[in-house]
Amino acid sequence: QVQLIESGGGLVQAGGSLRLSCAASGRSFNSYNMGWFRQAPGQEREFVAAIDWSGGGTIYADSVKGRCTISRDNAKNMVSLQMSSLKPEDTAVYYCAARNSFIVTMDLSAYEYWGQGTQVTVSS
Repeated sequence: QVQLIESGGGLVQAGGSLRLSCAASGRSFNSYNMGWFRQAPGQEREFVAAIDWSGGGTIYADSVKGRCTISRDNAKNMVSLQMSSLKPEDTAVYYCAARNSFIVTMDLSAYEYWGQGTQVTVSS
C-alpha cells in the first residue's frame, strides 16, 4: 500500500510558476513509477508527466513539454512537478499517482494508487 499526499497548489497569474510536491508513505517507494495527472472541471483526467523508479526516465504530455519538469527524491519518498509559464488552461486539480512497475507509462488506468489532489488555478 502507498499513500500519497499532494501539496503546493494555489492561485497564480499566467506566466507564473508553481512547484507541486507529493509525499509518499509505504514501503518500496523506489520500486514505483510515479505520475502526475490533472482534471479540469467537466473534463476527463489526463496525463501530465511520469517518472520511472530511478528518476532517469521521464515522459511528458505534449501540452506541458518544455514547461514542466518531474523529479523524485527516493531518499525522501517525494516526487515533484515544477511548472513554469503557466497558462489559464493549466487550471485543474492535479493528482499524484503511483504504479508498482519498472515501466513508465502515461496510461491512467495503469496506476494503482492516487492522492486526493491539489488545486491549481491560473488567472489570465
